[in-house]
Amino acid sequence: MEEMKDQVSEENQETSEEEDYQLSHTDKLVGVFTEPGKTFEQMARFPAKATDWIFPLLIVIVVAFLANVLMMSNPRIKYSIIEKNMTAVEDRLDKMVEKGQLTRDQADAQVEQTRDFMENQQEAQMVVTGIGIVVVTFLVFFITALFFFLFAKFALKGEGGYSQVLSAYGLASYITAIQVVVMVILAFAFGRFFQGTSLAAILDTDRATLMGFLHAKIDVFAIWFYVIVSIGLAKMFKSESIGKYFLMVFGVWLIGGFIVFYIGQALPALNFLSQM
Repeated sequence: MEEMKDQVSEENQETSEEEDYQLSHTDKLVGVFTEPGKTFEQMARFPAKATDWIFPLLIVIVVAFLANVLMMSNPRIKYSIIEKNMTAVEDRLDKMVEKGQLTRDQADAQVEQTRDFMENQQEAQMVVTGIGIVVVTFLVFFITALFFFLFAKFALKGEGGYSQVLSAYGLASYITAIQVVVMVILAFAFGRFFQGTSLAAILDTDRATLMGFLHAKIDVFAIWFYVIVSIGLAKMFKSESIGKYFLMVFGVWLIGGFIVFYIGQALPALNFLSQM
């Protein structure tokens, strides 16, 4: 009888030790790809750490910057970027000429100045690009995480805070880093600049159009990313139903995307939002 009690006691101790084991960041990184459910469930037993989102975001920023440098170092890809940007610039200036806001000579002069900057001021462009990557990455991350938090906390009545959302959303960002690498491979394979891995990027569809928007949502990496975010939020907020978190996360992604798309349609000055 005493032996059985000792055995039960040892088993309970081992179970307690397993539950009390706090994962290292490397464990979390590997777990996101191999066993996301168990990984986030274990993480939920401890306070969220800032390193859960700081490290992944820094990796994404560095990889994105290096990807831009690599693509811009290829003459064929660089030319495709310049021509695409110049087409947009010329269209905008032509409209200004039609409205009488500029003369044709002024518009032509601006076109030449813009082309000269794009072709010859690569170092300045890299600095601007680097700053843009950092600012956009952090803004999109924190704002999107805030939406997920509000829905998870108040709509789904989850037991968690903003820091739990940052951890789940942040660790999933390692998938984004892989996506950027694949994006560079596609860019060199197709010989043109890629802004993503969606069907819109592969077909080079204008994402400012409805068809382009729909094509942009057909993206294996984006779907994978949001599946992991859904699992992460469900576990971090200690929910027994992962399904409602899938509906919430994909709803925010798709409906939020539609809202941003139509804002761009209504306000052409904000059309760049459709490209994000």
